[in-house]
Amino acid sequence: MKKGLTLIELMIAIALMSLMSLAIGSAFSAIVNSSEILEEDAENARSLRVAFSRLCRELSSSFVSDRYDIRRYQDAYGRPTNFVGTKDRLLFTTFAHQRLYQNAKESDQVLVEYHLQNSKNYPGQKDIVRRQKTVLSERIDEGGTERLFLENVERLAFSYWDVSQKDWIDEWDTRKPERKSSLPPRVKIAVTLREDGVDKTYVTQVQLVLTKELPRYE
Repeated sequence: MKKGLTLIELMIAIALMSLMSLAIGSAFSAIVNSSEILEEDAENARSLRVAFSRLCRELSSSFVSDRYDIRRYQDAYGRPTNFVGTKDRLLFTTFAHQRLYQNAKESDQVLVEYHLQNSKNYPGQKDIVRRQKTVLSERIDEGGTERLFLENVERLAFSYWDVSQKDWIDEWDTRKPERKSSLPPRVKIAVTLREDGVDKTYVTQVQLVLTKELPRYE
């Protein structure tokens, strides 16, 4: 005659099954959390890659031109093309504009500006904003349209290669006489993102094609 399980044996079996279920559940939860973190990191990497690609494309085609109406624009501060860069803000004219609409009154020339500002949607967060002005005119620091470029950025930093000093500097302004006719041969861009509670900085460099001012027609 076969004996059944005693109450103690049954309780032990139930306890062991409970522990196994808890372990399996914890392992599954850890796998799901890891998967979500990996997906978030992959999305951040994709967004940063796309942002870097566009910024580098526009920056590599930046230019300044001496071909403007001197009767309308009295000095370099007022001319419609310039390159004004600081440690955390960059404004420049470029040939990289792409027209999206047929018969749009636009050309391949555009003024763009990149800078960091407090997020409008998430308090305590900062975003990179891109300003675009498709009609080049006076007051390059005004007008155009602003759009969100990259979300949740801790820090944005630019630096400019000075050939004479053979070093990186924090400012380049073609409105000043000593910089009026030249652009930096290279620009370094550093973007810091917070990932898993840790700040990670991504750096790239852009080589500019047109480093000399387009001369006035004779």
